[in-house]
Amino acid sequence: MQSRQKIAIIVAGGAGLRMGSDIPKQFLHLHGKPVIHHTLQAFLSAYDDMQVILVCPSAHQVIAQEIVAGLSKPSAVKVIQGGETRFHSVKNGLQEVTAPSVVFVHDGVRPLVSTELIQTCYEAAIAHGSAIPAIPMKDSIREVQGEHNKAVDRECYKIIQTPQTFLSEIILPAFDHPYDPLFTDEATVAEKNGHPVHLVAGEEANIKITKPLDLIIATALMQ
Repeated sequence: MQSRQKIAIIVAGGAGLRMGSDIPKQFLHLHGKPVIHHTLQAFLSAYDDMQVILVCPSAHQVIAQEIVAGLSKPSAVKVIQGGETRFHSVKNGLQEVTAPSVVFVHDGVRPLVSTELIQTCYEAAIAHGSAIPAIPMKDSIREVQGEHNKAVDRECYKIIQTPQTFLSEIILPAFDHPYDPLFTDEATVAEKNGHPVHLVAGEEANIKITKPLDLIIATALMQ
């Protein structure tokens, strides 16, 4: 296969409402640095030739640039404006992809993603066209429909993580579709365009920081 760029689109558009904070969760401090710093650095450290697109609201552009300046390779990171929804933010990021690439799309508030998972996703995307990290469900689950509910087999379900990783020729045309509220992640967009997605083993530590307890857990994991 011809040489491919590696491009990580980091989506950082959260407002921090569930954190009960005036500061967006991606800018809260974790182990002495903003959450988003750890996320960006994880991708820069995974591959020497990684290019990163940080997508965030216009109101956060200045602080984002300040954080980027403190990274190991600030020149490899470009900050662009986000959109109305995650779909539109990712679509803005994809406009920066102009050559055959492996494209990672990652939540800005998953700062504990490992080098191993990033590299696993890259290799699986090369082999299968896509790589979606997933972990097993531990708890019992029930399907609820109105006033009725029933137990379902948790072995038939997985918890989906990021980075959701694709060959550019799969993910770029998929995002030509009009926005649909059912597009909860990039995998659903790819599936809508006729591409089944390939699951890889995710990581328990690759948590998404959305609530105060998540920040406590992330701090403990980093220590």
